[in-house]
Amino acid sequence: MTTASKITLVRVVLIPVYMVLMLLSANGAEWLRWAAVAVFVIASISDFLDGYIARHYNQVSDFGKFLDPLADKLLVTACMMIFVGWGRMPSWVVFIVIAREFAISGLRMVAASNGTVIAAGWSGKIKTSCTMVGLIAMMVLPNFPTLDLIVNIVILVTTVYSGVEYFCKNWACLGLGKKA
Repeated sequence: MTTASKITLVRVVLIPVYMVLMLLSANGAEWLRWAAVAVFVIASISDFLDGYIARHYNQVSDFGKFLDPLADKLLVTACMMIFVGWGRMPSWVVFIVIAREFAISGLRMVAASNGTVIAAGWSGKIKTSCTMVGLIAMMVLPNFPTLDLIVNIVILVTTVYSGVEYFCKNWACLGLGKKA
């Protein structure tokens, strides 16, 4: 197993740790909230670190290609579900985020079956960065409804934009027309 894959596995293990700390922090234990923030930040940074290591040291593997995006989606979804439960994020926003992830995964599977690889685009990377930073901001500043609204809007806009861009650029992969 590569170093990059080991880092990704650590991120997967950190997700339930993050969830437990965050949920327990709802009882008012500030140190638990800060511990949850630290775990989330470490997990978020590990996403960039494992990708860098995989590319820089030629450790790209099929296992990593499978597990890395799954770990990212699980971490973000875990955080968003907690915020939905606490009334800080509308469930329909999370639904759109998850629907976009399923749609892009499906598009990539169809493309791969035809021998085409759809690499992550800049808009997807910006979406991921905005989402991670926004969720961290919501954790750090738990009593700012205006911040929650702004983060929800930014996550929604970057999610929809990047999803539309992926489909516009790769429409031909579905056999429905030429690439844009």
